[in-house]
Amino acid sequence: MKTAFQNEFGNFKTTETTIMKTIKPLFKSLVCLLSLASFATSSVAAEEKKKDIVDTAVAAGSFKTLAAALGAAGLVDTLKGTGPFTVFAPTDAAFEKLPSGTVEMLLKPENKAKLVDILTYHVVSGDVDAAAAMKMKEATALNKKDIALEVKDGALYLNKSKVTKADIKCSNGTIHVIDTVLMPPADKK
Repeated sequence: MKTAFQNEFGNFKTTETTIMKTIKPLFKSLVCLLSLASFATSSVAAEEKKKDIVDTAVAAGSFKTLAAALGAAGLVDTLKGTGPFTVFAPTDAAFEKLPSGTVEMLLKPENKAKLVDILTYHVVSGDVDAAAAMKMKEATALNKKDIALEVKDGALYLNKSKVTKADIKCSNGTIHVIDTVLMPPADKK
């Protein structure tokens, strides 16, 4: 006489072979899923690493003024280019230190040349990490003007601007965050 279980499910063998035949495909599926999850996670991480200087600064959220200035100066495509570049990026708080109305005045189309001069004074050609910068006395910016570099109390200063966060790696260079907008020296006449 068969039990209700046997009628419903037939003769169920619980031998080691049957269990292994059942578990083995499940295990392979689990390994496959974990591999895919790992691949997806590494792809996302690789995609995040691929952000260029402009996209990295925009994503940070504390460089809105810099992003607007780069747009007004027509420098977005340059800093999205191959590079490598080292950008000393002033935060929104750094721009707020400027005299009232300065940013608005610089964003006007008639002041584009001055804005380009200021912004390109924040960019050095090449990928210069903080360790290398701390060994330098000066660096020549894209606008061909020199920036004085100095280490005080273990912190890197550019002219009088302090680097508050260093070595933000991007696909086309490095960003160093600074607390004050760098103003280029006047052209010699």
